[in-house]
Amino acid sequence: MDLDAVLGRVRPGSHEETESALKEYNEQNRSMFQFDPVDEEKRKKLCEALFEVLDKGASTSCQITCLEALRILSRDKKVLAPVTTKKNMEILMKMAKLDPEVKTLGDGDDFPVIVEALKCLCNIVFNSPVAQKLSLDLNFAAGLCNLLTKCMDGRSVNDIRCFDLRLLFLLTLLHPDIRAQLKQELQGLSLLTKTLESIVNVQWAEKYQAVPEVNATVLSVQEADCTIEALKALFNVTLDSWNVHSESDAHQFRHLAAILRHILLSRGPSEDKTEELHSNTVNLLSNVPVSCLDVLISPSSKEMSANNNEADMEAIQLILDFMEKRIDKGCSYREGLTPVLSLLTECCRAHRPIRKYIKAEVLPPLRDVSNRPEVGTTVRNKLVRLMTNVDLGVKQIAAEFLFVLCKERVDNLLKYTGYGNAAGLLAARGLLAGGRGDRWYSDDEDTDTEEYIKAKPNINLITGHVEEPMPNPMDEMTEEQKEYEAMKLVNMFDKLSREDIIKPMGVKPDGTMAPLEEAVHYAQIAEPDSSDSD
Repeated sequence: MDLDAVLGRVRPGSHEETESALKEYNEQNRSMFQFDPVDEEKRKKLCEALFEVLDKGASTSCQITCLEALRILSRDKKVLAPVTTKKNMEILMKMAKLDPEVKTLGDGDDFPVIVEALKCLCNIVFNSPVAQKLSLDLNFAAGLCNLLTKCMDGRSVNDIRCFDLRLLFLLTLLHPDIRAQLKQELQGLSLLTKTLESIVNVQWAEKYQAVPEVNATVLSVQEADCTIEALKALFNVTLDSWNVHSESDAHQFRHLAAILRHILLSRGPSEDKTEELHSNTVNLLSNVPVSCLDVLISPSSKEMSANNNEADMEAIQLILDFMEKRIDKGCSYREGLTPVLSLLTECCRAHRPIRKYIKAEVLPPLRDVSNRPEVGTTVRNKLVRLMTNVDLGVKQIAAEFLFVLCKERVDNLLKYTGYGNAAGLLAARGLLAGGRGDRWYSDDEDTDTEEYIKAKPNINLITGHVEEPMPNPMDEMTEEQKEYEAMKLVNMFDKLSREDIIKPMGVKPDGTMAPLEEAVHYAQIAEPDSSDSD
């Protein structure tokens, strides 16, 4: 329908005509995201007309149709000037039940109006800096939290919760001040945790332990979408929550971690939705203080025996499987893989049972060392390949993860990766000369298999595997030929060095790299007095 025709029929008082015209317009433009610049002024006038109708009052069905049209129009950033006034934002707040004077949600007939108003606000806030400022002035965050409280009981309000949480996520993403307000003044962590618990309907067997289910819980599309929005909002609220400062904080985060464990063990309505669900869960777990992640493996870790078999590692195995899927995707490693690797690394540092379990899964005792560590399809092979990835952040976290699994012992790491793959990490940590990292780990010893012990003398330490013996090209050379080739090599290195193409380096006594002259100087200083004495 032509915009002029729509504008001629949209006016306060004529609800049926307005609704009829807008229904036709909405149907034609439902999938419209690219708008014709020629009609920009007409779309602005239509926005103004819609707010006139909404302000004067209309039937529920007419309100829904007007809001649907406004949602379509709000996709265009260039027509939002007449929309983002204080008066118009207050109209939408009232319809979305964000007004503090509104005490109840009303009956079920009003729910679609609330949902459409929230959808409009999501588009407007996302596309308009003016609306973002107004959301702070009008205290949207408090209204959204009040609305969440009203939606705490019953799943019939999941649509409302979903878009309430989406708007809360957008506000906390775009406004650091709102994030701080939600976290401190509005008790956002507690409220959002209760909301998440209500959405997934966790039943508790005991403290931090959900009732186990025979089969994984399958969430509906609506429940999965609502859960994902809650996880994203919680992620923003829990940023910089590395430490807990009280027993109350520790309880709150452990309770959240227990809910996240339940979500990890659940499935979405499809494989893609399950992956999205688990991805957001892993991201949020990365914000939970690592000391509170013990509930992932055991709800009563203090009473757990030293025997690792008594710990429930189902959630940890799911995170490992998720990590491997992300590696196999082969793209977007920085966004998709680094959060889960970082989470697993910190868990292994802080919790010995988790490290022992993951070590057994990722770095089992070596038997076949005929292939290079980076060649193959095991998780170890895939992680070693990442140690030489072109993305610095990815290769650093992959190397750090393997290093922690090896209890930060250089000799253990080299056994599983070879010196060539590990050189970057060792240079960065000042461990090229060997040794171990700064962190203390238990003294339990790794046991080598008979196959590895037998092959060990023939392993090339640089490549990390047994190589077939190669003929020595110098065996058939005369001494003069050897000397000539040696001098030729020296001259080549000298030329490259003088032309600054390469820079000869050495390892200082502290294990860090330095120019060769400097490294030699430090080595001479560090040498003990070797003079003979009786």
